[in-house]
Amino acid sequence: MISPLVEASGTGRLNLTMAVTDCDHLRDVVSGVVRPDGILLTPIVLPVEEIFFRLIKNLEWHVSEMSFAKYLALTAAGTAPMVAIPVFPSRVFRHSAIYIRTDRGIATPKDLEGRRVGIPEWAQTAGIYARGFLEEQYGVDLRSISWVQAGVNQPGREEKVALNLEGLFNVTARADTTLDRMLLSGEIDAAISARELNGFSKRDPLIARMFPKFREQEAVYYKETSVFPIMHVVVLRRDVYEAYPWIAMNLFKAFEQAKDRSIARMRDITAAGLPLPWSAAICDEVAEIFGGDLWPYGLAPNRPTLDAFCRYGFNQRATGRLVEAKELFAKETLASYKV
Repeated sequence: MISPLVEASGTGRLNLTMAVTDCDHLRDVVSGVVRPDGILLTPIVLPVEEIFFRLIKNLEWHVSEMSFAKYLALTAAGTAPMVAIPVFPSRVFRHSAIYIRTDRGIATPKDLEGRRVGIPEWAQTAGIYARGFLEEQYGVDLRSISWVQAGVNQPGREEKVALNLEGLFNVTARADTTLDRMLLSGEIDAAISARELNGFSKRDPLIARMFPKFREQEAVYYKETSVFPIMHVVVLRRDVYEAYPWIAMNLFKAFEQAKDRSIARMRDITAAGLPLPWSAAICDEVAEIFGGDLWPYGLAPNRPTLDAFCRYGFNQRATGRLVEAKELFAKETLASYKV
């Protein structure tokens, strides 16, 4: 149970805790420069794996960043104790996430068929996107692959949502080892991982990316599909949302404002917003590909991405049914007023 409305310093605002990662487009909400109307946030900035683990296991925060795949799976099952708003803290193309042994004759995506491929979790967002474009863009038969589930660089990682893959996909869990060790030893031929494998980071010649020039492949993928992969969503604990449904839109507006301020900083040529040469010019180059909003929130501008991910998730049985994109978000955030 949540506590009733608690006044903050006599303002009558609702006190909510919020767990997010450290990124510039959330910074102004975390710091309080941007404040959602009627809400006082207590921010907690943590590594992404800790946020997801503690949220899914214990629902420790009122507002939280969350794995898109885990949220999709829980929503499809009708068991999600949280509801999302269409705010996307992390978006990453995942052609860079596919690693191969350099001595196995793997030159094209189709060469993965019949191989042993490691994954951190079947229902990991990055993996669902990677397998999705391997299947749809490159014609890879995912069912021909022997999948091995293990931690990336630490043993003991487990799936966080229930899956029913029997008879569809061959997935073997290995709690005793890691993807890094298995790829280096030759137990697996390739791995899909959002996080770099230690062997690759150390430039071991036995490990390479399947797509060395991944940016070029990702740009083609976006041009062909209009999919800009969403990794994380912002969710509200369902009991809080149901008690105070107005918080969904108020938080959405605050996150939108913080994101716009972040992009404005990046595009300000008078002072560098990032410790990166030509950062403002890079923003302009990206805008030519993606259009005016480099990082859109909301349902409508993200339909191609959301529809693709729902489809990928169902085709790979990370979800038991095909979810419609509009089911994922608080209804208050699906439309806004016009003047």
